[in-house]
Order: sequence, then C-alpha cells, then structure tokens
Amino acid sequence: MKRIGILLTLLFLLSVFAAPRATAAQETLTVYSYDSIEPWMKQVIPMFEKEYGVKVNLVLLGDAGQVLNRLILEKNNPQADVVVGIDNSYLQKAIQEGVLEPYKPPNAKYIPEWIIKDFDPNFYLTPYDYGAIAIVYKKKDVQNPPKTFEDLLKPEWKGKLIIEDPRTSSTGMAFLLWTIGVYGDKWPYFWAKLRDNKVIIVKGWTAGWEMWDKGQAPLFLSYATDPAYSVCNYNDTGIGAVFLNNTAYVQIEGAGIVKGAKHPELAKEFINFLISREAQEKLPLTQWMFPVNNEVQLPKCFSYALKPENPVKLSPEEIAQNTDKWIKEWTAIMVEGKNPEEISPTQTTSTSSTSSSEGGSSGICGPAFIVALAVLPLLRRRH
Repeated sequence: MKRIGILLTLLFLLSVFAAPRATAAQETLTVYSYDSIEPWMKQVIPMFEKEYGVKVNLVLLGDAGQVLNRLILEKNNPQADVVVGIDNSYLQKAIQEGVLEPYKPPNAKYIPEWIIKDFDPNFYLTPYDYGAIAIVYKKKDVQNPPKTFEDLLKPEWKGKLIIEDPRTSSTGMAFLLWTIGVYGDKWPYFWAKLRDNKVIIVKGWTAGWEMWDKGQAPLFLSYATDPAYSVCNYNDTGIGAVFLNNTAYVQIEGAGIVKGAKHPELAKEFINFLISREAQEKLPLTQWMFPVNNEVQLPKCFSYALKPENPVKLSPEEIAQNTDKWIKEWTAIMVEGKNPEEISPTQTTSTSSTSSSEGGSSGICGPAFIVALAVLPLLRRRH
C-alpha cells in the first residue's frame, strides 16, 4: 500500500509539472499585419498552428502605416505579440517609438548578408521578403511608358497616374523616399508639379490596384513583380513595369516581436518559422515579393519580374531624422496646396542625381486628387 501511495504521489506530481504544457497548447498568438498579406498567412499559419499546437489570431489593419499607428497607440498596453509587414520606410519610426523587442532567430543564417545590412543588423525586425516598387502599365493601353520622373509631369500623363498616400501606405512612403533619393532637397518642386498634373492619390495599394485594373488610370505605382504575377496566374505577358531614371527603390519587409508581448517565446518561434524554407516557399506566389531565404527556388514565371540594377539608398539614420518633416512638407504641398517656397525642405545627403525640377511649381491648381476608397479584399497583395 505504501508503494501504491508513493506511485500515486509521483503520478500527481507529474501531472502538476505537465500542466504548463497543456496550458501552452491553449495559448493564442496575436499577429498584427496589413490586409493584403492574408493569402500568404492563410497558407503558413495552419502549418505553424499544427506544428506548435497553438492558435494564431491574425488581425488585419488595412495598410502597413495603419498597423504601425495601432502599435504606437497600444504601446502602453500592447495587444499584439507579433507584427508582420513593417518595411524599411517605417522601420526607424517603429524603433524610435519603442514598440519592438529585438530578436535574432536561428533561421537568420539563411538570409543574405546584404539584406540584413541594408535593413536592420540589430534585428528589431527580421526581414522576410523584398522587392522594388515600379510604375506598372498595361501594354495594350500604353505603348510608350514614361521612363523618368520628369516624364510623369508631361501633359500626356495628366490625371493618369495612381499613387499611394505615404501617410498610410508603405508603398507610397517608398515612392516619396525614391523621389528624395533622386532629387535631394529639390524634391518638393517635383511633387508640386506632380500635384498640378492631377496625380491620383489613394489610401493604399489595394484601392489603387482596383482603380487601375478597372481602367480608371493607365499608370499605377506598384511592384516590379507585377508582370510575373500576370504570367503566373493568367499566362498573360501584357503587363509592363518600368523603373524611373534608371533607378529603383527596394522595399524590405520585416516581422518583429511587439515589446511587452504576452507570449514572447511563442512569438520567437513564429518569427523563426516565417523565414523557414517551408514558409518562404509559399511567399512568391502569394506576396509577389522575393523570399529572403536563399534556399528557396523561385517559380519560373519570376523571370518576368523587373530586377533593379541601380537602387537608390537613404541611410536609416537619415530616414529616422527626417521622416516626420518630410511627411509634413508632403502634406503641405499635396493636401494643402502650398508652393515649395512656402515650406522649408530638408537637405538630404544621399542623392543619386538632381533633376531639372528646380524652377518650382508653375502655379497652384489646387491640391492633388486624393481618393478615399474602401479597402476591398482582392486576391493580391500589398501595403
């Protein structure tokens, strides 16, 4: 009987020590991201849930800028464990706001060194994909696409270009940084002329894609992988993409642990999983970006993606120091209709070339045409 008592005691103790595992199996990991990441997440989240025996609560918050704003609002009482989709345009703001916890996952060894160096060597965010923005068009509608930023200012493209708002869209922010990289401190003059040429500004990529796909404007600020998307899905080579001024702005997107996360260890596992070969193989045909894991073989149709050869770079320090001021100046020009002379442009140092747009705006024709569209669910991606 004594032995039976000891055995029962041991069984009880084992059940007590095993209890945390049963609790962990009921854990729910909350992930914040942008709307158009859903196709990729739908494929990888079930794999993660099955492997770790947990539940992932994916919260989609519109565009990448909106995701970051939500994290900032909640930083004193964080509700998310992981954020996915903050790119190099928003990275420094996220770090400055103190909403991220640095973590270098084991699978980072599969990421090329240049991506880590250009993005975040301190791993506040772990890169999971990259790609360049471009002006896209349908070849049946546009036979002679613009090749430079100055071309966009020509009368033939008046009211025919759709771009995203840099205040709410990482794609839009990337375009603003692209122009700053090319024009330096003269960038406000280009934007004033672009405004006067009736550029169409939308809240995010999804809204812009829908307008462009319906033929409401022939030019759209999107991604250099769009031609590959068309070939992969429809065997259609009718979409073209162009880099302006023979330059490109490369977006790198990352995932990170939210500071104060309720499930930090599980969050680490999720970050590591996102850059595993298993998850990365699902990325090209859902996100239409390049995976960072160098062991992943790209689909054949990605040969139609436009590859950047002369990327424009702005240092993270420069972006961090000037982003708020640049956005304020952009708003003054594009929303309030001010002249470049009425604002105080910030000097930039990492410029690749300066265009002839130094003469200022040719006159105020009113603010840019900013379209407020509901973000509709499409079987596409972006930010």
